[in-house]
Amino acid sequence: MHKETYSVAPQRGRAPARRSPCFTLFFAALTLAVCLSGGLVAPAQAQTANQITAARVWPSQDYTRVALEIQEPVKYEVLSLKDPERLVLDLEGIEITAALTELADKIQPNDPYVKALRIGRFKPGVVRLVFDLKTEVKPQAFILPPIGDYGHRLVLDFYPLVPHDPLLAFLDKLQTEPGTAVPPAITKSPAPGDASRPAARAAPKRDRLIIIVIDAGHGGEDPGARGRRGTHEKDVTLAIASKLKARIDKEPNMRAVLTRDGDYYLSLQARVEKAQRVRADLFVSIHADAFVKPHARGASVFALSERGATSAAASWLAKRENDADLIGGVNLEGRDRYLKMTLADLSLTAQINDSLKAGRSVLEQIGGINDLHKQDVEQAGFAVLKAPDIPSILIETAFISNPDEERKLRSTAYQNQMADALLVGIKRYFAKNPPLARDRLVSIQ
Repeated sequence: MHKETYSVAPQRGRAPARRSPCFTLFFAALTLAVCLSGGLVAPAQAQTANQITAARVWPSQDYTRVALEIQEPVKYEVLSLKDPERLVLDLEGIEITAALTELADKIQPNDPYVKALRIGRFKPGVVRLVFDLKTEVKPQAFILPPIGDYGHRLVLDFYPLVPHDPLLAFLDKLQTEPGTAVPPAITKSPAPGDASRPAARAAPKRDRLIIIVIDAGHGGEDPGARGRRGTHEKDVTLAIASKLKARIDKEPNMRAVLTRDGDYYLSLQARVEKAQRVRADLFVSIHADAFVKPHARGASVFALSERGATSAAASWLAKRENDADLIGGVNLEGRDRYLKMTLADLSLTAQINDSLKAGRSVLEQIGGINDLHKQDVEQAGFAVLKAPDIPSILIETAFISNPDEERKLRSTAYQNQMADALLVGIKRYFAKNPPLARDRLVSIQ
């Protein structure tokens, strides 16, 4: 057998060893493999363009959100154009992918602010998105870092010039109800800049109207917890909240306001502010959370705490809920004042006492339709419960991470049972703790 030997370099005074064709092919293949793996990069090698991997649209009366999930942070510019109203988003170094082009088909006809979207290459290296608008808007754009199941996100929010006023919407709806007039305890002022809109006339005296704000947890970019069968917490909470509102609205002296009535995200600040703007008598936040262990089960009721959480689980859950803004996406430049507040800044003793009373009344009722995770109302530093003048409770209707309870949460029958139980608990709370009289309810500027 002939055997060839190879030296790395020729020895001095001797001719270089002759390489066989097999070695030459092997060396070429090895070099190519190293280059492809990133070990060697040719100077002229083109960089791969940044890509949008997912694009989502979340329309609502409060605002419309467009979320672009990208591989890496992108340099962008936002421009407003008039006659007709348009908003331009220029993206540098972005490749036009299917995820981006399909975004145009996701604009819905009932979107309050965006009419249509056009996408194209504006100039070399720049992709332009042109949003045709239905009305003038106040845009807000920002980048979110990776969190949870999301990568980098560029968020573009379309806000109305005059913010949606939940009080006026509530009172307008109240006036359209057959045989219902705005009671003297609830009158309204014209919207800002709307001098043509007179305040409602006082109706004949009637019982004090009790206003309850129902907060469907999570929504939009923030799906909340997810069960093994793919159930999203945001869908369950909205279903139960809507059913509870329908029941409350049938009561002669009670009306409900939803913080959100569709699949979109609201910051914790916005939820609290809605309750304050309508001067709610009670704030009820509905959730269906998950735990690290699937055997955790049962319903729970929480109130705010001035002295730390009543259990490690309550503390863990409060942190998880307070992190919702990081997932849902909030511009940190406009950081909300409620999250900045410390409990020492607020006169919360009376609010917490009333919250505990409401919580106990509700807990007693939901214990009749499901196991209770804890027999007492627990307390922790939930940011969404920090309205200093409104009794506020958070309901964990069941653990979506428990397969048995996930099946319950998906069931219309269980959702109806939960709404019924919550209504009874709320009514019994107000029967024992009538709300104080209010002389006038106006929009808070």
